[in-house]
Amino acid sequence: MTAEAIAGPDMSPVSAGPILSVRNLEVVYNDVIRVLHGISLTVREGGIVALLGANGAGKTTTLRAISGLLSVHEGDITKGSVELDGEDITEVDAADIVGLGIVQVLEGRRIFAELTVEENLRAGAFTVSDKGSSATAHDRVMELFPVLKDRLKATAGYLSGGEQQMLAIGRALMADPKLLLLDEPSLGLAPLLVQRIREIIVDINTQGTAVLLVEQNAAMALSIASHGYVLETGKVVMDDTAEKLLSDDDVKEFYLGLHTGEGGKRKSFRDVKHYKRKKRWLS
Repeated sequence: MTAEAIAGPDMSPVSAGPILSVRNLEVVYNDVIRVLHGISLTVREGGIVALLGANGAGKTTTLRAISGLLSVHEGDITKGSVELDGEDITEVDAADIVGLGIVQVLEGRRIFAELTVEENLRAGAFTVSDKGSSATAHDRVMELFPVLKDRLKATAGYLSGGEQQMLAIGRALMADPKLLLLDEPSLGLAPLLVQRIREIIVDINTQGTAVLLVEQNAAMALSIASHGYVLETGKVVMDDTAEKLLSDDDVKEFYLGLHTGEGGKRKSFRDVKHYKRKKRWLS
């Protein structure tokens, strides 16, 4: 598959101002383990940004630092800042950050399995005091996820994996966020469901919500993003427009699983026995 085929029709950069600015961020767990080493990134208003990298690169830690959930995991921001609409939220409590407009969908869905679909959605609106706004958000979720509309009284733990992921995203949208943080939304899903989640993210963004998307499925993430960042061992080692990342040889080889062998024949990454060159960003 070519980069053009992966990319989709509209890969133009978003020109709006930044809604999120992460500046020179360092994070340490348990006062000992430094996981982020001065990363910086920007999400522009109305944009989709992809955050890529292997397991342990620091992607989830970055989301926790933005959403205020680091303290739950014995983590601390030791340097740098997080800004929302130009306001420093580095030290703001997680619940207050939700109220300001940032909501995270955790890896592994983390729905309330013993509650109904409707009860899960209501829990997502706990920071919304205006009943009219809550009703509008509920209508939006029902429009985005008609399968949930048919299962409002069902126990959430009995939903399929794809339905649970839709519920997790729908619950987050009940807070009417300005910025949605998605942590591996395609994890463990069949290809057809991955495609459906991709379409849902595009729909959410089209309705005006900016998205920071953490994904190991780099092809899917870059196909809908305007910009991408590659993390490696807690550092941003590459960032560019999604279109340029899709066409970059190193990204194709190490993150899209494509490798060009002798004679121009493309091989799967699992068939590559040895790296033939050093990654450019490490040189």
